[in-house]
Amino acid sequence: MAELLRMEQVWAGYGDAIILEDVSFTLAAGDSLALLGRNGMGKTTLLATLMGATRLRRGRIPFEGRDIATLPSHQRARAGLGWVPQERDIFRSLTVEENLTVVARPGEWNLARVYEMFPRLQERRANMGNQLSGGEQQMLAMGRALMLNPKVLLLDEPLEGLAPIIVQELLHIIDRMVRSGSMAVVLVEQHARQILPITRQALVLERGRVVHAGPSDALLRDDAALDAWLGAGATSESNHETTQ
Repeated sequence: MAELLRMEQVWAGYGDAIILEDVSFTLAAGDSLALLGRNGMGKTTLLATLMGATRLRRGRIPFEGRDIATLPSHQRARAGLGWVPQERDIFRSLTVEENLTVVARPGEWNLARVYEMFPRLQERRANMGNQLSGGEQQMLAMGRALMLNPKVLLLDEPLEGLAPIIVQELLHIIDRMVRSGSMAVVLVEQHARQILPITRQALVLERGRVVHAGPSDALLRDDAALDAWLGAGATSESNHETTQ
């Protein structure tokens, strides 16, 4: 697969604080990456750095051969980076359908395809954003990002705080997106055993540095490494809350 996105020896953080130290990785077109690590190790900061929301101290971020390290966030989104942050950031005063169409850009991801991927959103298309459950808000945030027709989709803990039945539904949807190969996906999640089976590559951060990079299936089989880097609790499959 052709290279799409790369971080080259990136140092970044917020203000005077440096969170990421000498981070490098490569993402191919249509590839999938599990971004793992304990809380506070820099996973969200890495996604924010890709989107231009941190202070870059050093390094390059080539995207389709062009260094985007100095571009503002909106230009990175226009270039093809789609971000679903932990906070979801849906428009609560707009309907589901308005949330989706207000950001739509031409491409294969249109309203019909998003509704096919997320039937719950079609059922609730006339509901306001603030009338949705937590799981439905997460689906809406993901659907809205897809309507931008990104080349890379960044998902920051999309399963956090959701009921197990919703988690399984979202895992199935993410798996479908990954298998479609129409875009690359970077997925941050605390529970490694849930996302390693549906991603091709894995990157583990510890104190802002890369301590492991390799195939997801190999890491999934390495219990000792998972426990050392993530802790036994983080590798379980049933530590989610029961909020729908």
